[in-house]
Amino acid sequence: MQKQFPEVRTSLGHVAVVDDDASVRRSLANLLEQTGYRVDCFDSAQAYLDKSPVVDVILLDMRMPKLSGVNLQEKIKNNNLYTSIVFISGDSRPDEIIKAMKQGAIDFLLKPFTAQTVLEVLAKAIQTSVQNSSLSAKNARVSDMLKRLTPRELEVCHWVVRGYSNQQISLLDGAAASTIKLHRARVMEKMEVDSLPELIDLLTGVDINITPRSVLSLTPLAQD
Repeated sequence: MQKQFPEVRTSLGHVAVVDDDASVRRSLANLLEQTGYRVDCFDSAQAYLDKSPVVDVILLDMRMPKLSGVNLQEKIKNNNLYTSIVFISGDSRPDEIIKAMKQGAIDFLLKPFTAQTVLEVLAKAIQTSVQNSSLSAKNARVSDMLKRLTPRELEVCHWVVRGYSNQQISLLDGAAASTIKLHRARVMEKMEVDSLPELIDLLTGVDINITPRSVLSLTPLAQD
């Protein structure tokens, strides 16, 4: 007789519900857990901060005693966390909603809302969180790579990804084109890429400022 193993259910994501209304916390937790999410509930913004769990999405009440939802959002943003935030509220001022959206909230749900609405918004928020997490990991990886470059290699990298040829770069700092070519080869090696398109793709969307010693306006030419 073949042994039967229990079905392993993969979580759709980790969600924190932050609301001072116990009934709201309970109903949302039941809905999300039955759907397949892992859920942690908190009765205040401070309770969330005290534990600071790593979650994918926060379903966050706007109006709570002491620390409001927008205040919590601001603290999370200041800590450079990439958790997606969806606000839920039964009574909010337009300025609160505007501030929440400007600070990166994914959506704003007014109570009462349907289960389907919550699940649809949550799915979108989870996707955004995954993308943000992926970008964060890429930023960290590329940042480590850039630290391998010398100041001169970093400057050459700056011009190379902007379409400047070795000859053009040599005109910027007076170095011979052959020297620039050598720096360029070292950049490619340290950044672990085999071509210019790969290097451009690696640095696209990365929040890293590469500042050369001199900034001159030249028209990019074909690569040499």
